Amino acid sequence: MGEHRVRVDVGDDGVATVTLDRGEKHNALDPAMFDAILDTTGALATDRRVRAVVLHGAGKSFCSGLDISALGQGGGAASLLTREPGHLANHAQRVSTDWARIPVPVIAAITGNCFGGGLQIALGADIRYVTPDARLSIMEVKWGLVPDMGITQTLPRLVAADVAKELTFTGRIISGTEAHGLGLATRVVGDPLAAALELAHEIAGKSPHAVRSAKRLYDETWNGADRATALMLESELQVGLMGSVNQLEAVAAGMERRGAHFADPD
Repeated sequence: MGEHRVRVDVGDDGVATVTLDRGEKHNALDPAMFDAILDTTGALATDRRVRAVVLHGAGKSFCSGLDISALGQGGGAASLLTREPGHLANHAQRVSTDWARIPVPVIAAITGNCFGGGLQIALGADIRYVTPDARLSIMEVKWGLVPDMGITQTLPRLVAADVAKELTFTGRIISGTEAHGLGLATRVVGDPLAAALELAHEIAGKSPHAVRSAKRLYDETWNGADRATALMLESELQVGLMGSVNQLEAVAAGMERRGAHFADPD
């Protein structure tokens, strides 16, 4: 990773705070930012200490989208279309889709501008908290392009096709309040980062095996798997949890009205 672009802090309870750290540029995506995000998702996906992730942008904005001037230098834009062996998604798509490879919940805290590629990164999170006056847009049509950073894997789970088309055909900017009404945002709050951290700490206090299994259950079945496959996965995950150390600890803590002490996944 050539330049510093992302900061990661993992707290004692396993909450990882990920900060897109190019605030002076509204966290616009240049080649170094793409590389840093992929380094971050790769590290978090294998860190067994992590129980929840909060993703936000330094400064005024979550992410204003592509840094067109930086990507136009040295063939940077073309390199984003490269697919590495073993990956279905190309380099650009993975900065959005690889958040799903992290086995714990990812919560995006959105303020300011969240445009184009920035919105597609946010859509890769499991949960999105926004301010009422945040500005969101599927903006690619402004540049004569289509959204191509994994949006086909995320947007259909959130909105109807006509809503997706209207936003994509026009590239219009919507507020956080409207985004919530359309289904793009989970909650509208005054301080998304504080709310996201509060939720992450709450999740970190639950059985990490149960939370990871629940994320897998929905990710592998929502709007995709056939009925038999989905029902079988429910059963398989439940059998794996029943009688496990953390499941027994959850029951004991509940019965004894005390805080639970869960072991990290192997």
